[in-house]
Amino acid sequence: MSASGGRAAALRAGFWDMVPTFPATIAWGLVTGVAMAQSGIGLFKAYVFSTVAYAGSAQLAVLPLMVGHAPVWVITLTALMVNLRFVIYSAALKSTLGGLPLARRSALAYLIGDMTFAIFMRTGSHHAPAERPTYFAGMALANFLLWHVGSYIGLLAAGAIPAEWGLDFAGMLALLALLVPMLGSPPGLAGSVVAGVLGIVLYPLPARTGLVVATLAGIVAGLLVEQWQRVRR
Repeated sequence: MSASGGRAAALRAGFWDMVPTFPATIAWGLVTGVAMAQSGIGLFKAYVFSTVAYAGSAQLAVLPLMVGHAPVWVITLTALMVNLRFVIYSAALKSTLGGLPLARRSALAYLIGDMTFAIFMRTGSHHAPAERPTYFAGMALANFLLWHVGSYIGLLAAGAIPAEWGLDFAGMLALLALLVPMLGSPPGLAGSVVAGVLGIVLYPLPARTGLVVATLAGIVAGLLVEQWQRVRR
């Protein structure tokens, strides 16, 4: 197979490996879009914010601050705190994406998502090192497109979606469907247990800092267990 044919196959494989996550991705984007539309900041600002930010958890975290006219530095700091986990994600992806040209590396960094990262860390090693950036790009683009489909539907249909639908709960159930298979590996199990326990213990902390700490601790725990497994081999 030619190099271009291998990259095309890797791109398609990345897209198809994200298909099981589409319900969760659309549901989460839908929840975010509805929240943005019903916040009162205006549809134009909501569309721009949703498109540029591409970070549902950060958008939901700063939305009350924006509505309450909080200082820009407070809004920015809150968004950065909620998204601190992406520093860990980026460090873990350095071996795969670090050698790419700056423009391509920056584009893929913008497209990193929680489910994209989680699945890539489990399946990326199934592909040749030279094809992994393209495989990751296929995954990231699939996640990006489907999340925005959900977000834009939420923005458009916010007034017609009944609150009793419980879309946030539906999104959590879909995420559980993705999480359960990961519990079969020691790194996934360790990360889930650490993040879950700390998430409960630290939940009372303000500005969702407890959830941020729990997420980072879970990622670190998973990476440490994975490293320990490699050493044992």
